[in-house]
Amino acid sequence: MASVNKVILVGNCGRDPEVRYLPSGQAVANVSVATSSRRKDKNSGETVEDTQWHRITFYDRLAEIAGEYVKKGRPIYVEGRLKYGTYTDKATGVEKNTVDIIATELQLLGGREGMGGPGGDDGGGYSRAPAPAPRAAAPAPRQAPAKSSSGFDDMDDDIPF
Repeated sequence: MASVNKVILVGNCGRDPEVRYLPSGQAVANVSVATSSRRKDKNSGETVEDTQWHRITFYDRLAEIAGEYVKKGRPIYVEGRLKYGTYTDKATGVEKNTVDIIATELQLLGGREGMGGPGGDDGGGYSRAPAPAPRAAAPAPRQAPAKSSSGFDDMDDDIPF
């Protein structure tokens, strides 16, 4: 049986990425991303905002791209997988659990503020298309389906449903 471990987040960066290099030369970047949801409290009727913080880890070229373009406060789209771990707190000796997201995709969202260069957005909203995003794992190009001899090749695709 196949299994799936996939996470999709759209949120704001809580800090600039920390990029480091392993002894093997592999780039690693870490960033925190905040996601928020709002709901109305049943008792008071007030809007309650719930913010969750996620630890994201980027590797290789994606880590270098994140280090260059991802900035604190910037909205990003991240795809990845969950990785659970444990560590022992040095101060108390208590074992604690961790949850990290190992990123496989990254898209920069919002305007191009802070990107520099001519033609950049002045930060005044979403008047332009979002910045083109580097993608870690681009899907393979799709091949055109082979022609069949069923006699339906010349039919229009204007089916009303």
